Amino acid sequence: MKPATRYRYRVYSIAALVSSVFLFATATSSAAQFPTKPVRLIVQFSPGGGSDVNARQLAAHLEALWKQSVVVHNMGGAGGNLANAATANSERDGYTLLFASLSTIVSNLALYGKLTYDPDKDLAPVVMLGGVPLVLLVNVKSPPKDVASFIALAKRYPHTLNYGSGGVGTTMHLTGELLKAKAGIDIVHVPFKGANAAVMAIMGGEIQFIFQNAGLVKSQLATGKVKALAITSNQRTKGFPELPTFKESGMPDFESAINYGIYVAAGTPAALIAQLNRDINTVLKDPKYQQQMANLGVEIEGGTPKQLGDYVAAGRKIWVPIIRKLGIGSK
Repeated sequence: MKPATRYRYRVYSIAALVSSVFLFATATSSAAQFPTKPVRLIVQFSPGGGSDVNARQLAAHLEALWKQSVVVHNMGGAGGNLANAATANSERDGYTLLFASLSTIVSNLALYGKLTYDPDKDLAPVVMLGGVPLVLLVNVKSPPKDVASFIALAKRYPHTLNYGSGGVGTTMHLTGELLKAKAGIDIVHVPFKGANAAVMAIMGGEIQFIFQNAGLVKSQLATGKVKALAITSNQRTKGFPELPTFKESGMPDFESAINYGIYVAAGTPAALIAQLNRDINTVLKDPKYQQQMANLGVEIEGGTPKQLGDYVAAGRKIWVPIIRKLGIGSK
């Protein structure tokens, strides 16, 4: 019996090894052939905002690289959670990508508490794309001409100035809350379904200010309906050399940016994630794409999936305590 038992064990072991090799070869082969059909790129917010514009540029370059359609699917609502959950519940085949504003990955657990997905367990990082600072925009009829006069107005009329964002937990929102805390002012957040709706509201005088993606500001300034007071970068940018930073405006520790990354559903084969990472990094190094991003005010990052994961972990150490301190998250 013992020799027969050993024989059966050897047969089973060989069968398991063959099965493992077959599965690895299948995943590797799938990655080598990827993509063989259209890819869906989910954007967390409505058309017209910074995420949408950035995502469509990336989609166009991936289409050229892959010779396959990359369909942008806007899924706004719930501060990015609808898009995040849809990606988390998608097939683990690499054909559904999430174009994520990283604030939603960093902060949503603290902001919402109970989610229908776990951003750490149900989403897998692919690559960090880059980031762009924000510009403090006010309605052109608003009296302030700089940050100092803006803060003075907010202190004179507490709980009166309203600011808009693309949703609770977005960088637009949290930057407003950071200003509220740092400047000691009482302002009111008004969330919209997407940044574009917030822009329309400030142009129409429904709200008093927003923190807008710097890459979209020039076209909005051209309407003559808004004016810019300061930028949230650490130093002046090429796109707005005349615009002072908050540091120059008397707030040395005030800095913020919208950062973007690509995610897929957790459980997607490592070989596919590796190929997605390589292909997207290839796009990020394309001079034409780099110029397009420069025009949008985006500083390109790139790198490995681990580097994106590390960035999110570091971001949580900064923003989650702020969320808790401000009392804007779930209890």
